[in-house]
Amino acid sequence: MEYLTQDRAPIVEALQKMKTARLLPFDVPGHKRGRGNAELTEFFGETCLSYDVNSMKMLDNLCHPVSVIKDAEVLAAEAFHASRAFFMVGGTTSAIQAMILSSVKEGEKIIMPRNVHRSAINALILSGATPIYVNPLSHENLGIALGMRVADVKAAIEKHPDAKAVFVNNPTYYGICSNLKEIVNLAHEHDMKVLVDEAHGAHFYFNDRLPMSAMEAGADMAAISIHKSGGSLTQSSLLLSGENVNAGYLHQIINLTQTTSASYLLMASLDITRRKLALSGKDIFDKVISLVEYARDEINAIGDYYAYAKEIVDGDAIFDFDITKLSIFTRPVGLTGHEVYDILRDEYDIQTEFGDLGNILAYVSVGDRLKDIERLVAALSEIKRNYKKDSARLLKVEYMEPIVNATPKEAFYSEKVSLPIDETCGKIAGELVMCYPPGIPILSPGELITEEILTYIKYAKKKGAQLTGAEDMTLERLNVIVE
Repeated sequence: MEYLTQDRAPIVEALQKMKTARLLPFDVPGHKRGRGNAELTEFFGETCLSYDVNSMKMLDNLCHPVSVIKDAEVLAAEAFHASRAFFMVGGTTSAIQAMILSSVKEGEKIIMPRNVHRSAINALILSGATPIYVNPLSHENLGIALGMRVADVKAAIEKHPDAKAVFVNNPTYYGICSNLKEIVNLAHEHDMKVLVDEAHGAHFYFNDRLPMSAMEAGADMAAISIHKSGGSLTQSSLLLSGENVNAGYLHQIINLTQTTSASYLLMASLDITRRKLALSGKDIFDKVISLVEYARDEINAIGDYYAYAKEIVDGDAIFDFDITKLSIFTRPVGLTGHEVYDILRDEYDIQTEFGDLGNILAYVSVGDRLKDIERLVAALSEIKRNYKKDSARLLKVEYMEPIVNATPKEAFYSEKVSLPIDETCGKIAGELVMCYPPGIPILSPGELITEEILTYIKYAKKKGAQLTGAEDMTLERLNVIVE
């Protein structure tokens, strides 16, 4: 048996071998290596189409990997210090749902922060599990939700000792990290699994200047978007598991929802990217850290904007900070993050990751250059000069603690009625409402609709936020539970 090393890419090697074999395709996909769709081939290129193939013996099968995909997953597990690694072609959404569906069943409890990604709420709708929310603190100045305090997790565990798992966002979209190691120890003392949404933390595994990774902290499972900070193709992710997880059962759960027609383009991109990170990750993220540190200094020198970093760490709700995150507070300029986001895109042809009511996130990664940073800084300086307003006009936003009246599954599948949004105050939500990105629900099914929430929704809509999740995409109406 050939020895596997991190300079190998088993899926890529198998695809290249398949191509040299000049197989005559009497299988799917129907474009037959691009010959049947010239427009598609012209747009994507012959190389891409020639590798867009179906599972076959020499290429293995993601639903039941026994050869090259299995080898690629073994190398990924080694690179990310996990017991097992599963290639996910449905994005980290599918990985988060697999973590939750494999850990909690109908009626069982899971402890989690309320500021989870919509995929976690959707997993609760599918599983019927009951969320026990640990409400995060809100940063007094920045208005962003923080991490989970150990004391709050401990209180939730003591109040709900029958909970099966603790779910943690680490890092948050903004770069906030919780005391993951202590949370893991606490949960394991009470025989609870720890599941980590590590979508924005692929780089933690490859540079010791960054916060502790989920696997290093001893978490049972972690869902990672390799396509974000890692640089693989969009929708390609990993699900990592520790030694105390029944990997066979987890794989069965993955196969409940993951496609049987896995894209080899996505899997090959995971294979190539894992190899690149394993061999060069430290240097790659040293460069990213350097670019972001330069950007922070330049942006803060403009005045009014605040690009924050480790100085906000308090050892508790902000246990650590991901210094690759270029999160920028915009309120002192008198503009919401949504407004700065729109101006950057529409007038400067600069696409940032997202804007909220007080911040923007400029995602910096391996693909960025110093001149890109300088262009962003120059644009922000001009925006301040040309658009600065009185910040008193802006709504101060803080985390809104939900009032939960039913589980997400109960509410989502209950009898509902559609009402004009102004008539829903005091009703129970029957659907999700969120700003996307970042995809954290403002309202989840089963939660009380309050005047504060409605004010937030209307204000976010007025300021240009993309509000999604509701059946009525205009958000003029909301589905509420029939009482």
